[in-house]
Amino acid sequence: MRSPLEPEPGDPGLWRRRLRHDIRHELGTIIMLASAVVVADDIGAGSRERIEQLLGETRWLDHLLRRLDEDDDPQPLPCPERIRVDGLTAEVVTGLSLATPHEVCFQGSEAWAHMDAVALWRALRNVLDNACRVAAGRVNVNVAVDHGWVVIQVDDDGPGFGAGPGTSAGTGAPRGLASLGLGIVHDLISGYGGSLEIRTCEMGGARVRMSLPSAPPVRMSPAVNPAAVIGADDWRPHR
Repeated sequence: MRSPLEPEPGDPGLWRRRLRHDIRHELGTIIMLASAVVVADDIGAGSRERIEQLLGETRWLDHLLRRLDEDDDPQPLPCPERIRVDGLTAEVVTGLSLATPHEVCFQGSEAWAHMDAVALWRALRNVLDNACRVAAGRVNVNVAVDHGWVVIQVDDDGPGFGAGPGTSAGTGAPRGLASLGLGIVHDLISGYGGSLEIRTCEMGGARVRMSLPSAPPVRMSPAVNPAAVIGADDWRPHR
């Protein structure tokens, strides 16, 4: 009789499952520690804001780990859900603004789309990570509805297209990082009926436009945090 500690014969995925198990435990420990700090009386408002953003990032990482647990599912992409695109974009912008020295400005109007929230988060993070990596000092993010499409536009003042040897056209980022990230974005966006465009913006850097089919707005949704949504006329840096 085989010991329960012995792996199943022909089970190549056992190592990955054990590794995911350990990562999830460590992630849970980080969440518990950060949750304890965020309610402490001996930290200031700025530190509390950063810890809250850290908690948000760890929760997204937990979502990604859960997707790894579902990697045997034959369906390539999760079923779409109605999501508030400007609210999710504002959340991502706020988190990155605390981690970059650049000025990251956001402008958004109410915009809804049918997409998986984790997929959109991944797409946004990849595009904004590239923009913040190559920007000279400023990144502009805009969300709007245009003729039935939700358009997320990210502009930076970096080197832009054709930045030189060893860089990826359109981002100025190291070619391996940029091409991999934009490949991920393209697959995620196109998988839900959207498109990805890369151009040059007025600031001289790259302009990345992600377009998704628009969904009718929902006025009352428990998944939306109105405090996280910034008004359409509110261009301002996030710190």
